[in-house]
Amino acid sequence: MTMDIPLQISFRGLDHSDAVEQNVRERAAKLERFHEHIIGCRVIVEAPHQHHHKGGLYRVKLDISVPDGELIVNRAPDQHHAHEDVYVAVRDAFNAARRQLEDYARKRRGKVKAHEVPPHGRILALFPEMDYGQIGTPDGREIYFHRNSVVDADFDRLEEGMEVRFSEELGDEGPKATTVHLVGKHHIVG
Repeated sequence: MTMDIPLQISFRGLDHSDAVEQNVRERAAKLERFHEHIIGCRVIVEAPHQHHHKGGLYRVKLDISVPDGELIVNRAPDQHHAHEDVYVAVRDAFNAARRQLEDYARKRRGKVKAHEVPPHGRILALFPEMDYGQIGTPDGREIYFHRNSVVDADFDRLEEGMEVRFSEELGDEGPKATTVHLVGKHHIVG
C-alpha cells in the first residue's frame, strides 16, 4: 500500500498475531481501490474483556486519513456471535471502511462537478416602472428577473450592460432568474 504514512496496526488485550496482522495488511492494501489517495491508516484490534469466560467479542477500529479529513470506523461488537472470530471482526470493519471511502470519493467527485461556471450574462433592459428587467446570456437567451430577485444590490441603481450571475427556473412565461447577483471585480470565465 502506498500511503504517505505507513500502516499502523496495534493489538490491545491480546498478543500480537502475525496471521491477523497479515490479514489486516491485505485488507488495507485493497482500500486504495476505493480512493486513490489515502494518507494513512491506523488499525486497532481489541480483544474481549478478560472477565468474559468465553464468547467475548472482538472490536476493530480504523482511522483513515484522507486529503481533507479523517474517516473513522469503530466496529463495536454487535450482539451476533460472529465477532467472537477476530477475522470476522476485521472483515466487517474493513467492509465498513470501504463503504465510507466510496461515499467520500463520490462526494469529492461531486465537488469537482460543482465548479461549473454559474449562469451569467449582462442586463439587456430595465423597466423600473414595472419592477423587472431582462438578462442576456452568452448563448443568446433572454432571462426575466423581478426587482425582488436582486441580491446585494439596489434594483434602482442597476444599469444596462452590467454583468450578473443568476439562479434560473422555468416560469409561466419562460425562464426567469430567482436570484440576481452583480459581478464585481471578479469576472466569470465562461
